[in-house]
Amino acid sequence: MRKAILELLKHNSGQYISGEDISHTLKVSRTAVWKHIQALKQAGYEIEAHPRLGYSLRQTTGRLLPDEIKAQLTSTVLGQEIHYFDEVDSTNNAAKKLAANGCPEGTIVVAESQVGGRGRLARGWFSPPGKGIWLSVVLRPPFSPMDAAKCTLMAAVGVTRAINSVTGIGCGIKWPNDILWQGRKVVGILTEMSAEMDAINFVVIGMGINVNVNQEDFPSEIASVATSLSVAAGCEISRIKLLTAMLSELEAVYMLAKNSGFALVLEEWKKNSITLGQQVDVYGIDRNFSGQAFDIDADGALLIKTFQGVERVLAGDVSIRPSAKGDK
Repeated sequence: MRKAILELLKHNSGQYISGEDISHTLKVSRTAVWKHIQALKQAGYEIEAHPRLGYSLRQTTGRLLPDEIKAQLTSTVLGQEIHYFDEVDSTNNAAKKLAANGCPEGTIVVAESQVGGRGRLARGWFSPPGKGIWLSVVLRPPFSPMDAAKCTLMAAVGVTRAINSVTGIGCGIKWPNDILWQGRKVVGILTEMSAEMDAINFVVIGMGINVNVNQEDFPSEIASVATSLSVAAGCEISRIKLLTAMLSELEAVYMLAKNSGFALVLEEWKKNSITLGQQVDVYGIDRNFSGQAFDIDADGALLIKTFQGVERVLAGDVSIRPSAKGDK
């Protein structure tokens, strides 16, 4: 009913429609109409009420509200259950709590802003209100726990597909979890898992996408290494359109991995990689070294040629040398 009322208001956007007309059209009481209008206001819709004229939707919200997402949703699993926050410490933290309490696969957590957004290696993630997509997805894959790391690569493929289809911007993937445009980060991905010895309970994939962040908005410490899709495109980008495209593409890549394994996903990752073929510096848990990144193996580990031989990197921080940075 709330959706039906919202559609009536949108159809008459900028004009008033009386509570009596809404009541008559939808065959509900005016009291019910009033209650749904209040719920829509609380959800973030700007609705003006006039005692004689009725209700008017003054502004279609730009927020990532569940009703707005579902109106454009094409995925069949991802996004069927949506938890929306105006502000949250971290969408991954919220998603992990929901997953531990048994939420269905495909549940998403989306927020207008994060006050404790996290990247890899305990780094913070700049998450200003209304400027990006701060999103976490709950999956319950039939994969081995050893395959969980490949979910990050899988997500990067899905997000890159969506960015290209919605904006036309060609981005490249930096191993293991960043998507860059002209050497600057536009997306970060953080995958966290709960598992037993031989089975995954759930995987939470967190994605931070700088959509409409102005370049001058970035804090000074990251301004030289970060940018946004709107800066790259030269125009504002619909967050709803990009979010629903991301869910659709991620679902497609996830189903491919479930049905056929990760081989095809990893091949697509390689085609979009800006790391392979480059000289890199690796900052590992117990040592640092340099070499040329030349491939990833079936486990998603980065393979690096050094003077001592081939090094296999499953965890750590990899920096592309400045002279080699750039687009795919």
